Amino acid sequence: MTRAGTVHQATYDLLRTLGLTTLFGNPGSTEQTFLQDFPDDFTYVLGLQEASVLAMADGFAQCTGKPALVNLHTAAGTGNAMGSLVAAYRANTPLIVTAGQQTREMSLCDPYLNNPEATVMPQPWVKWAYEPARAEDVPAAFMRAYAVATQPPAGPVFLSIPLDDWNAQALGPAVVRTVSHRVQPDAERLREFAARISRAERPLLVLGPEVDRAGAWDAGIAFAEKLCAPVRGSALSDRCSFPEDHPLYAGPLPLTIAGVCDALTGYDLVIVIGAQVFRYYPFVPGDYVPEGTEVLQITADPHLAATAPVGDSLLGDMGTVLEQLQHLVEVPDDRKAPPGLSRGSVDLPVASAPLLPNDVYAALSTVKPEDAAVVMESTSTLADLIKWWPTRRPGSFFATGSGGIGWGVPAAVGIALGDRARGVNRTIVASIGDGSFQYSIQAIWTAAQHKLPIVFVVQRNGEYAVLKSFALLEKTPNVPGMDLPGLDIASLAAGFGCRTATVEGTEDLVQKFKAALAAEGPTVLVVPTQPQLPFLG
Repeated sequence: MTRAGTVHQATYDLLRTLGLTTLFGNPGSTEQTFLQDFPDDFTYVLGLQEASVLAMADGFAQCTGKPALVNLHTAAGTGNAMGSLVAAYRANTPLIVTAGQQTREMSLCDPYLNNPEATVMPQPWVKWAYEPARAEDVPAAFMRAYAVATQPPAGPVFLSIPLDDWNAQALGPAVVRTVSHRVQPDAERLREFAARISRAERPLLVLGPEVDRAGAWDAGIAFAEKLCAPVRGSALSDRCSFPEDHPLYAGPLPLTIAGVCDALTGYDLVIVIGAQVFRYYPFVPGDYVPEGTEVLQITADPHLAATAPVGDSLLGDMGTVLEQLQHLVEVPDDRKAPPGLSRGSVDLPVASAPLLPNDVYAALSTVKPEDAAVVMESTSTLADLIKWWPTRRPGSFFATGSGGIGWGVPAAVGIALGDRARGVNRTIVASIGDGSFQYSIQAIWTAAQHKLPIVFVVQRNGEYAVLKSFALLEKTPNVPGMDLPGLDIASLAAGFGCRTATVEGTEDLVQKFKAALAAEGPTVLVVPTQPQLPFLG
């Protein structure tokens, strides 16, 4: 039972009305007044460290398409969660992140566990940060936080709440408001864009993560097929917005300025929908686009529109824009579909460990469920994953929105919990590097406690392979800390309560993956692999 007539009661009643009844956290002393008398109709998901907690909430919100609630422990817990907060901000994930604060009465003398600049600490990786001026303002602050988090572009917000606020007398029930979740495009400018697309002779379509996040997967396919143009994904995208085995699909764009320019050669118009223009890293200089190539960008994010180095931008909801372009754009009758990626038949490998990454994905492609969702955090093997595990369905590919690692393991947990909350029964396959697996390994305990259907495929190559590629590209020899000897991943996984197995070859991998699919709860498959440096050009 919530406490009658208090800020605690008013806030929980508001959260219940807003559908925010799942709370991700790791409880601390400054949060216990918030968590007291925890209602029976709410769910508390315990994570063992705040970086995992926030990334689990991120995966949950991305899976359900609704905001998630996170509770951190004052300054220390917020600091632990910052890396995951960056990823959530970059992925436009709507999160309401709360942190406890010391009592108001002691705050002036800076007591133990006080956060003297609580609203500054999470910036710039939140849309809004606030500590209520009065205890009575807490429920209204939650309402505003919900509105800010969900309005486009969505993203995390932060509330710092003194621990003595919760037992204060409320002013009454919180005012519940609704806000729009879509922004309509400028109709005249959209018609101008449509006219330019209609005049293009050799267009290229780039579909980015905003399309999948907006639920506009089918609209993107329909527009691409009408345009009869090749489709590329944005580089290192956190979501996939077009079926990667579609005849029009031509693969993701390169990462570098020079590489993108080369990839755009031969096109007179590049239409970028739901993506940055362009996501670059590392620095390889060149022209942004070839001479004679124009760029149109359509995004829901004013920041991405403002930072584009080339092209003309339009703000609007992805689904609305794609549906309207479908009707506005005229395409020549004689335009022929370009060739897509070559996917000739390839013999499945039979090999003993250590395997090549290609062998791992090839073998598992024969047994991975068609409806499984993939969480990717093995960056050095991304090309092999796309080759063997092309994304064919909306909402089924997830990767970090930032350049840090440690997001994938807890995000897989959150996505599985999100599936359960929305009544979806599917397997989550998380492809994780052995280095990445160490960052938020605590999250597998939560997976085990909830008996989640996750198979963690940990490729054990004993090094940070992608960093070795950067060392070659940046001409920086003898960089320390690139190798990871002595990790017993199977023992670590068992210690957190997970089923685990170490793979001896491709045939053994297939059998142990099948067993993992049939098991109740998560399995960690350790796959010894040969080091392989990815191409970063």
